[in-house]
Amino acid sequence: MKTAESATGALHAPNRFVDVGNRRLAYRSIGAGKPIVLCNRFRGNLDAWDPAFLDALAANDFRVITFDYRGLGLSTGEKTYDPFALAEDARDLIDALDLQGAVIGGWSVGGMAAQVVVALYPQKVSHAVLIGTTPPGPNVKPAEQLFYDTAAIPDYGFEHEVILFFEPRSARSREAARRSAERIAQRTEARSVPVPADWAASILGTRPKSPLFPADALLEALKVTDIPLLHVGGDHDIIFPVENWYALNQQLPTLQLLTFPRAGHGPQHEHPEACAAHIATFVRTTA
Repeated sequence: MKTAESATGALHAPNRFVDVGNRRLAYRSIGAGKPIVLCNRFRGNLDAWDPAFLDALAANDFRVITFDYRGLGLSTGEKTYDPFALAEDARDLIDALDLQGAVIGGWSVGGMAAQVVVALYPQKVSHAVLIGTTPPGPNVKPAEQLFYDTAAIPDYGFEHEVILFFEPRSARSREAARRSAERIAQRTEARSVPVPADWAASILGTRPKSPLFPADALLEALKVTDIPLLHVGGDHDIIFPVENWYALNQQLPTLQLLTFPRAGHGPQHEHPEACAAHIATFVRTTA
């Protein structure tokens, strides 16, 4: 039997709160089934996710949980983009909601946090879904300066979103960006609070870093994990090039790679139903 929560779509999911430690985490939950907890991108809040992607996951028998990191959006606490602190937020939310056998997911910096969860709290999760993110350790391909120049713009508009999350050279990708932006804009009530742009820019810096995720010990942990990992990426991700995952071929024993052509940093917004279906198949067929 469907509950009111499971029947609610992403556009109308209510904001909920849980007190953990010295902070209150804001979250939303839709669907029923295996829980998947999604860690957000840089400058993302509860409203940064494409509702079509979340609804497609729910249609594939997931309970989909999104949340605001500590001190950001509607959550309280000291704000940070330290992946280890963000992983604590995910862990504490999993514990507070008593989620058993959860999938940990993450987009961009959220994908870094998800990898930390796999390494430090493996008993909490069954699978990891990493979207548009980077592996820890050395890189074979750096980020592009264009991302740093664009992501730091205080009030970026549609054309900036195309640069950041899609493939501007592809007419199909640009059209997908337009549709995604329209879907996200449909939620007009009970929205989260934007991430402070000046603070985020100070964390980001102005130039590409190498490595992008300096955590060699974490890389070593991923080399021996038995938790299935899936990375979903675009073939032209200007901040976290997918080539850095392929460079780890035969080093990460549980890693599967799904790469969409003519796509960028947000493949789940360009291909929401396909991404959700791939994720569902991955979770169902790996253990």
